[in-house]
Amino acid sequence: MPKIVFITGATGDFGRAFARRFAGVGSALILHGRSQEKLDALAEEFPYVRAHTLCFDVTDQAAIAEAIDSIPEAFGAIDLLINNAGGALGQSPADESTLDDWLKMIEINNSALVAVTHPVLQGMSVRRRGHIINIGSTAGNYPYPGGHVYCAVKAFVKQFSLALRADTYSKNIRVTNIEPGMVKTQFSLVRYKGDQKAADAVYANTTPLTADDVAESVFWAASQPSHVNINRIELMPTRQAPGPLAVDRD
Repeated sequence: MPKIVFITGATGDFGRAFARRFAGVGSALILHGRSQEKLDALAEEFPYVRAHTLCFDVTDQAAIAEAIDSIPEAFGAIDLLINNAGGALGQSPADESTLDDWLKMIEINNSALVAVTHPVLQGMSVRRRGHIINIGSTAGNYPYPGGHVYCAVKAFVKQFSLALRADTYSKNIRVTNIEPGMVKTQFSLVRYKGDQKAADAVYANTTPLTADDVAESVFWAASQPSHVNINRIELMPTRQAPGPLAVDRD
């Protein structure tokens, strides 16, 4: 079981669920978020474990480097990095989307992920142990109308995970990509830029996954014996099938 777990996007629905799951087995936590107030509130939920907070904007690479460099020595030997920060913006057709949304999705889902991974990986390589779990999406496996850049950035996360694995298999470093389907969180509210009605419609009349369901998959991958690497986990609600039905009809 990892002794020190670093979670990006820790104040979101997924991040909180991950933090609670690992705190429950006594792992020390490094919690990242954009709001110090929310980070402090989350850390206070776990008085029985050591917790260190990092407040920075994942789109600021200098801030990422500075924050990671500032991690106290007592938290420095990171056993598990969970790259969770990310998100989608809009679901208009590609030709009706804004370039700003496209670039922002690339920045928060890809550029930020590699900027956090790089320094943490260096330490794992020196110690010859560690585990990186990236939070991908079934969107990276099954493109759908309106998905365009979000599908592409999650496909990048999957391929980056597999490529990292190809470079780290001889260094006792594990890499896993978690690929959830529909999960009821604040994800859709952010995607639809605060339109609660549109966000609620995504989950209407069905039974989506929960953040706790995804946390169980992450925890299971992390708790395997050290000689076992889980490359990928794709999970969906029972009531969701793989791939979209996209047919042009007369």
